[in-house]
Amino acid sequence: MATTDSTAEGHALKFDDWSKGLILTVRSPDRVGIVAGLAASIQSAGGNIVELDQHTDVVEGDFGCRIEVAGSVDALELDRRLKDIQSSLSTIYTLTPVARRRSRVVVLCSSTLHCPSDLIARSAIGQLDCDVVALVSDQTTARELAERYGVPFTHLPIREDRAEQERQLGEVLESLEPDLIVLARYMRVLPAWLVSHYEQRIINIHHSFLPAFIGSNPYARAHERGVKIIGATAHYVTSELDGGPIIAQDVVHLSHRDDVADMTRRGADIERSVLASAIRLHLEQRVIVFGSRTCVFD
Repeated sequence: MATTDSTAEGHALKFDDWSKGLILTVRSPDRVGIVAGLAASIQSAGGNIVELDQHTDVVEGDFGCRIEVAGSVDALELDRRLKDIQSSLSTIYTLTPVARRRSRVVVLCSSTLHCPSDLIARSAIGQLDCDVVALVSDQTTARELAERYGVPFTHLPIREDRAEQERQLGEVLESLEPDLIVLARYMRVLPAWLVSHYEQRIINIHHSFLPAFIGSNPYARAHERGVKIIGATAHYVTSELDGGPIIAQDVVHLSHRDDVADMTRRGADIERSVLASAIRLHLEQRVIVFGSRTCVFD
């Protein structure tokens, strides 16, 4: 993926396969002429727009768009032209080839395994365009699951020195070179330095319809409050506990007959589908982050 803030002109582009087209995402302050400038750049680079989604937040003054361009485009030329208009339009953009290698996903989990097992299965049957390259856990419960599917497993227990476990986790992740890290009911708070290193590349599934019931044991607390719906929320991880930009959510209705066990069982189904949906949206470059909010083109 080529980005304006981390990639020298053409450096990433020339090593990827752009023959089947590309995905261009843009975010910027809203102003007149952004779409016209982007369309002109694409046309000048020999490209044809096959899909375009855009959104303007008239209150905050933010603009975002996702454009799919046919394979006839000269990606290097488009990158040069986008850099030319970057200053005048204050844009931040990414260019990603439609035909690219499957993303490397590392799944972090603890002892609850419905989400990790679901992600491995979806990856294996092609429902998610990614490879689960490792399961990493603070518990040993997931070892059998990993062995069953042939996924490498790493156990990083929490002992007296939690900072040491976090340092080891950082080293493991660095060695695995993940495109995306998924917290699939990993019941530990990641250190700020690790979150910062993988900004907008860590997705968490929280078993609550955020911002309700942040933190641990949300089903028990929801039962105490007698709520009539429960949900799940997939969001990017930030230093704020369960406070990152939300990607996907869903809910299921309850009755007074549902106890905590019923809520946990029914909630697990929502967690699976919401997490898978969020990962798909991320992998397809359909999420643009504006501060604490997201714009999702689905």
